[in-house]
Amino acid sequence: MTTSTASSWQVRIGAYVALTKPRIIELLLITTIPAMFAAQRSVPGIGLVLATLVGGTLAAGSANALNCVVDADIDAVMRRTRSRPLARHLVPTRNALVFGILLGLASCAFLAWTTTWQAAVLAVVAILFYVFVYSLWLKRRTSQNIVWGGLAGCMPVVIGWSAITGGIGWPAWVFFGVIFFWTPPHTWALAMRYREDYAAAGVPMLPVVAPERVVVRQIVLYSWAMVVCSLLLIPASSWIYAAVALPAGLAFLAIAHVLHFRVLRGVPAQPMTLFHLSNLYLTAISVAWAVDAAVGLGVIGWPR
Repeated sequence: MTTSTASSWQVRIGAYVALTKPRIIELLLITTIPAMFAAQRSVPGIGLVLATLVGGTLAAGSANALNCVVDADIDAVMRRTRSRPLARHLVPTRNALVFGILLGLASCAFLAWTTTWQAAVLAVVAILFYVFVYSLWLKRRTSQNIVWGGLAGCMPVVIGWSAITGGIGWPAWVFFGVIFFWTPPHTWALAMRYREDYAAAGVPMLPVVAPERVVVRQIVLYSWAMVVCSLLLIPASSWIYAAVALPAGLAFLAIAHVLHFRVLRGVPAQPMTLFHLSNLYLTAISVAWAVDAAVGLGVIGWPR
């Protein structure tokens, strides 16, 4: 194989990998593992964890690749996404569609074989919701697109829990809620930074169609809901989780309120500070939830 041929194959493989949006997959997997630890209330078997992560990666890659097919025209317009494979014509649209479908089928079969059929069904539901409800329906029609479309991003928690127990316990639903309320502040902060991009692409993100004051007020409200929801996990955890969730939540609220105050005072908003903090916040409480379960101390429980 010549050097040019090898380079061509590397570019092609890299393009297919890029279709799956690996950085987004990393964020999704961060919430899968803690749910498995919490469901077990100890360290689950490494084989089951790896199987769930592989199946979850295939499912997320499928949803992301199919999203790239649906959003190819948008990606070509936006500066933030114009380097994606379909926008650069590195992968034929038909191939990307087949690739996404095959990944979805593989994820379902693999999860059903190695974990539980409930986890496999939930993965398929997440893929279909992300593609048909969010990408094809909500994204181009409503400023609330990311609120309800974000439900797909909450699914790794219940998939991870179901892979362990075959069901879904209430702590999984609570953390599902944390991610649900986390998604709007995270995404709207990014959309504030790239408002012109979304406007040029015709995507009615809230920062495109509403005044900044409305956007930051919504960010504050969702941030409060997220933090309150995160604290509901304390009775099912020990002091380890509480010692991280409480200060992390207060820090997030502080930055959200700073963003709000800056907009009210007419000072440049700097929304990317909140965006980057949101990734750190979700990682911190996810890791704390997992470590808390792995250590296995007695749970705090509800007041009597």
